Amino acid sequence: MGFMNRRSFLKTTCAVSAGLAINPLSSFSDMNESKPNIIMVLVDDLGYGDLSCLGAKDMRTPHIDNIARQGMTFRNFYANSPVCSPSRASLLTGKYPDHVGVPGVIRQEEEHSWGYLAEHAITLPQVLNDLDYHTAMIGKWHLGYEKPNTPNGRGFKHFKGFLGDMMHDYWTHLNKGVNWMRYNDSIIEPEDQKGHATDLFTDWAIDYLNERKGRQEPFFLYLAYNAPHFPIQPPPEWLDKVNQREKKITDKRAKNVALIEHLDFSIGRVMQALEKTGLDENTLIIFASDNGGALEYAQSNGALRGNKQEMYEGGIRIPTYAMWKGRIEPGSATENVGMLMDLCPTLCEIAGNDSLHPFDGISLLPTLLGKQQSTDDRYLFWVRREGWRYGGQAYYAARYKDYKILQNSAYEPMQFFNIGEDDLEKYPLAPENNKHYETLKNALQEHIRLSGKVTWQQGEE
Repeated sequence: MGFMNRRSFLKTTCAVSAGLAINPLSSFSDMNESKPNIIMVLVDDLGYGDLSCLGAKDMRTPHIDNIARQGMTFRNFYANSPVCSPSRASLLTGKYPDHVGVPGVIRQEEEHSWGYLAEHAITLPQVLNDLDYHTAMIGKWHLGYEKPNTPNGRGFKHFKGFLGDMMHDYWTHLNKGVNWMRYNDSIIEPEDQKGHATDLFTDWAIDYLNERKGRQEPFFLYLAYNAPHFPIQPPPEWLDKVNQREKKITDKRAKNVALIEHLDFSIGRVMQALEKTGLDENTLIIFASDNGGALEYAQSNGALRGNKQEMYEGGIRIPTYAMWKGRIEPGSATENVGMLMDLCPTLCEIAGNDSLHPFDGISLLPTLLGKQQSTDDRYLFWVRREGWRYGGQAYYAARYKDYKILQNSAYEPMQFFNIGEDDLEKYPLAPENNKHYETLKNALQEHIRLSGKVTWQQGEE
C-alpha cells in the first residue's frame, strides 16, 4: 500500500482498532489554544546511570537535569529493543518494531542488515503533516539508506543529518569510509560538515529554530544525536576538563563522561535558542535514549542489571523526561510504565489527530497532564534479531504488570522475574507450574506469530 492511500487507510481501520484509538485533544480545542511545537530529543546508548540527576557522581549534566527539574521524570520508561534501529522504528510508527519490519539493526552491508521499514507503516511525521505541522529531523536516522526509507521519503519535510547506523569517527562523520551525511536528498560534502558531529547537529537544530521564529505553523523537530554511542570521542577540551576535575577517574570513563557532558552542553544550547526565539512558551520537549548503555565503554546503567544488547533492565530501561510550560507540572515524576512506541500516539493526540490509527502503543497524555492513568495492564514485548553469534535468530522479552520473562540469546532458556519485587533481577523465579510464566510465554508466542506475517527481508523472487 502506497503512502497516497494513508487517509483512506486510517478511516478503514477505525472499526478494528477501537481499543487502541486516538481521540481528539478536546481539552485543548475547547480552550481554543494553538497547537504546541514539539521537540523530540533522542540520544544514543545513554545508560540509566549516566546523568547527574540519575546519581552519577562523576558527571555534570545541568541542562538535561533541568528538563527533568522543569518537567516530568518517567521512572519506568523503556526502549522497544536493546539496540538502535528497532527502537527508532517504534518511536516513529507507534508499533512494535517486528510489526513494521525492523526486528534488528539496519546496516549498510546487506549481509549484516536485519530489517527493512515496511512501506505500509504510517509514520509520525506523515500524521503530523496532515495536521498542518512543519516536520523536521536533524541527526541520526538509522532506518534506511535509499528511498523510500529516507527521512524525506517517510514524511519529514526537512532533513539534515546522517542516514547511517554509526559514525566510526565523530570528526570525519564516515561509516567505514562512506559519507552518509545528507541535506534532504543531497549529499553534504566534507568541506560543508566540518566539526564534531554533536556540534554540527546542534548548530543545524538552532538554525532550524531560528528559521521557525515568528511563524504561525507549529513544528515537530526530531533531534537525534549519535552521542554517546561508541567510538567514544569527546572534544579534547571537554576531556581535559573532566580529567582536571575527576582526579581518580579511569581514561575510559573520563572519555565517556566528557562525551556526555559535551552532549548535555549542546542540548543546553538548543534550549537557550528555543528560549531566545520565544518558542519555549508553547513547546513540548521530550528527552529519551534509544537503549541502555554499553558497559564495555565505561557507560553506566546505574544499579540495573545488564547492558546494551541485553533484555535485562539495564539494556532496555531508559532515561526519559518531558517538559511543557503550563502543562506538565515541574518536578513531577511517574511510576507508570511507558515505551518509545507510546510517544507516537501521545504526540499525535497532542497535535489534535482526529483519525483512528491502529497503534501498538498508547497515548501517555493523561500521565503527562498529571491525570490518573493505568499503563501496565497490557502485555509488552521486546525483540532483537541479529547475525554473528546470534545466528540470525531473534531473542525476546515480555512483561505483564510486574512479571517479566527474558532471554539474551535465542539459544538460552527464558529467565523469569518479578520486577515489582526484584527490579535489579537478582532472583530468578522457577517457571515450572507458574501461571504467570505460562501466560507470558503464550502471549509472546502469539506476538511472534503475528509479527511473522511481516515481510521484513527483501529478497529476490
